[in-house]
Amino acid sequence: MNRPAAPRRRLLALPAQDGAPVVIDMAIDGDDHAPALVLLPSSLRDSLDCDDVATALAGHGWRVLRPQPRGMAGSHGPMAGLSLHRLARDVLEAADAVGAQRLVLAGHAFGHFVARVAAQAQPQRVRGVALLAAAAREFPPGLAAALDTAADALQPRALRLQALRQAFFAPGHAADAWLQGWYPQWRAHYRAAGSQPPKPTWWPVSPVPLLDLQAAQDPWRPPATRDELRAALGEALVTTALIDDASHALLPEQPQAVAEAVHRWARCLPA
Repeated sequence: MNRPAAPRRRLLALPAQDGAPVVIDMAIDGDDHAPALVLLPSSLRDSLDCDDVATALAGHGWRVLRPQPRGMAGSHGPMAGLSLHRLARDVLEAADAVGAQRLVLAGHAFGHFVARVAAQAQPQRVRGVALLAAAAREFPPGLAAALDTAADALQPRALRLQALRQAFFAPGHAADAWLQGWYPQWRAHYRAAGSQPPKPTWWPVSPVPLLDLQAAQDPWRPPATRDELRAALGEALVTTALIDDASHALLPEQPQAVAEAVHRWARCLPA
């Protein structure tokens, strides 16, 4: 059996912001002529740890674009004053730079904030948005603090593993895989970005179809909130699906199941 090709990496120069350059590090999996699917990572992480999902989606015939957020992997640009609109523009401009016009967006956790705002900014370009382990509209208490502990390399290893198991990994999954790969130095910038624009302006609105792909053991998405997005937007717009034996990390826990679910839904979207 042929080995999947390694992702190709490109550094893309975007229009300058406030006189400063913006460079986005893009990992690209799959055939350049295939339909484009953009994979956006979770909070304070880049998408290079989503290799298995990207490889599986490329195997299903997608061109998977993984633009890394500012300050992560090889991406850089002004960090002051970041907003969801600015991060969404980075994604759309990076897609422009590689000639991808019609897009399916898939955002893991915080990445779905960016994906949904991008879809609202340019609905004519976005075929649909897949929400991968999206948290409940209101975060359950204690989980944001667990994220901060998990991301902080100065904390004791045992404490970080406890936080990872509490907030990210289901029992039986190797939480130590996420001891590395964090960018906690940008915590304040991305937390501020996540509040601009305020969630009530974009959460209950969508101009495109959504896949709400949930993890069954995700503490950020308690069972009582399973249907909150569908209730807000309607069954015609929101498809829900549940993956067992996974928590908020989801992509490294169940990469094949994630890829299969996204592919089944996305292949039926209007071209």
